[in-house]
Amino acid sequence: MGMFCMQCQETAKNTGCTVKGVCGKQADTAQLQDLLLFTLKGIAFAGEHAPAGVYEKEAGFFTIKALFATITNANFDNVKLTSLVKEALNIRESVKAKAALPAQTPDCVTWTPASDAELDAKAASVGILLETNEDLRSLKELITYGLKGIAAYAEHAAVLGYEDDAIYSFAKEALAATVKDLGMEQLIALVMKTGEIAVTTMALLDKANTTSYGSPEPTEVNIGVRKNPGILISGHDLKDLQELLEQTEGTGVDVYTHSEMLPGHYYPAFKKYSQFAGNYGGSWWHQDKEFETFNGPILMTTNCIVPVKDSYKERIFTTGMAGYPGVKHIADRAKGGKKDFSEIIALAKKCAAPVELETGKIIGGFAHGTVLSIADKVIEAVKSGAVKGFIVMAGCDGRHKTRSHYTEVAEKLPEGYIILTAGCAKYRYNKLNLGTIGGIPRVLDAGQCNDSYSLAVIALKLKEAFGLDDVNKLPIYYDVAWYEQKAVTVLLALLYLGVKNIHLGPTLPAFLSPAVANFIVEQFKLSPVKEADEFVGMLA
Repeated sequence: MGMFCMQCQETAKNTGCTVKGVCGKQADTAQLQDLLLFTLKGIAFAGEHAPAGVYEKEAGFFTIKALFATITNANFDNVKLTSLVKEALNIRESVKAKAALPAQTPDCVTWTPASDAELDAKAASVGILLETNEDLRSLKELITYGLKGIAAYAEHAAVLGYEDDAIYSFAKEALAATVKDLGMEQLIALVMKTGEIAVTTMALLDKANTTSYGSPEPTEVNIGVRKNPGILISGHDLKDLQELLEQTEGTGVDVYTHSEMLPGHYYPAFKKYSQFAGNYGGSWWHQDKEFETFNGPILMTTNCIVPVKDSYKERIFTTGMAGYPGVKHIADRAKGGKKDFSEIIALAKKCAAPVELETGKIIGGFAHGTVLSIADKVIEAVKSGAVKGFIVMAGCDGRHKTRSHYTEVAEKLPEGYIILTAGCAKYRYNKLNLGTIGGIPRVLDAGQCNDSYSLAVIALKLKEAFGLDDVNKLPIYYDVAWYEQKAVTVLLALLYLGVKNIHLGPTLPAFLSPAVANFIVEQFKLSPVKEADEFVGMLA
C-alpha cells in the first residue's frame, strides 16, 4: 500500500486514501508526513524521561509547527517535509542526551537513517496501520488529529508572542501515549484531556488576537472589486495580514482576503488601511477558479491550499508552514523582524485588477465580546419569543455534494432562529438574504474556525444569564460541518465543555471505529447530520 490516510472528511470511500489523497497529496508526501509524526513521537517519548522543562524549551514550539505541516492541505512540499524530519531527528538527539531512557524504548526513539534512501524507506513503513487494534488505533488517531488542530492554533498564538508550556507539555504526553501499551480507558481519558487543552489553546489564541488587534466588531465587508491591482491573502495567519497591509500602504496595490482570512476585516487594527479592499470569492475549495480570475498574486499563509494550476503558478506564494512544490516560499521572519513581501508587491503592480465575481456586502464580527455586549437584548428577544433559538452551523466547508445540506437548512429555517457560525462553513449561507430579528442579523459570524471558542463562551454565558444548570437546556441546536483536523479539535472542545446532541457531517469521521463511535454516541448523543427537512422539523 503506497499510503493510508483517513484524517479528513473527504477520505476515499469514507475509509482511507491508499493511492493518492483526495486533497491531491501524493503517496510519497503522505509517507513523509507519517515519518515526521513518527519522529515527533520519538522526541516526546524521550522528553518524558528528560528533566522538567527540557522538552518544552527545546522541542515544544518546533513540535507544534511540524504538526501544523501535516494538516490536510497545508504542505505538499517533499523537500520541506524532509528538512523537517531531519530537524526533528536532531532535536530528538538533543533531548535524548539529557534523558534517562528506559532499557526498552520504541523504534521512534532509536531509529537513525544513514542516508536519504534509508529515510525514504522508513517513511513507507511507519503509517497509522502499525497499530493493528482497530479501536486503539481509532482513539490514538482521534487524539493525534485533535492535537494537530491544537498545534495550528498554538502556532498562531506563538507568532503573536503568546505561548503556554502546558500546551507543549500536553503535546509531549499525547504523542508519547500513542507509542505506549495503553488500554481503552486510558486513551479515552486522554481524548477528553485533548478537548480540555483545545479550550485552553483557543482561549490563548483569542487573547493573542484581541490583545494584538482589538476585539472583532460588526463589520460590513465589500465583496466586489476596485480598479487597482491587488494581492489576495488566504489562510489564517493575522500576523502575515498585518505585515502585508503595512508593506502595501501607499503602493497603489489593494489587499483582498480570501476564504478563512475574511475575519481579518473585523479587527479594529486593520480598518485604518485604505487599501484593505474587501473579500474575494468563497471558501477554500473554489480557489482553483477564483485564483485564475483574481489576476494578481496570491499569498497562502496556512493550510487550505489545493493543487496549483499552471495558469496561476507563477503568481502564488506560500509562507509559514504552508508549502507546495514549484511555488515560491516567503521565508520566516527573523527574530524581532518582519517577513519581506516586496516580491509579491512588485509582481502585483504588473498585474491587471481582479475580475469582478459578485457585488454587495457581507457582515461579520460577532465574536463573544460583541454578542455579550448585547446580551440583554438577546435574552429579552428569547424571553419575548422573537428569537426562538440558535443554530450552531460552524466548522469547515468542502467539496462533498451533501454539504448543500447547510444551505438548505439556512434557507428553510423557521422565523425566529439565528445561525451562529465560525469557519469557512459560513460560505454556504453567509451571502443569503436572511434578514434580521429586532436588529440582530440572522447569521452571526464569529470569525475563523478557531473562533468557535467564541460560540462556546456565548453559550456558557447565556446558560448563566438564564440561570440554567446545564448548557444543553439552552435553545441551541448544533449542526456542525467538519473537514480537517482543526474541526476535530473544536468538536473535542465542545464535548469537553459538556455539549451534547451535536449533529456532525456531512459524514462521521472514517477514523472512528464502530466501538469508539458508539461510545461517543452514547456519552454525548453525537449523530450524523439529518436531512435538512428533518433537522428543520425538529425546530418548528
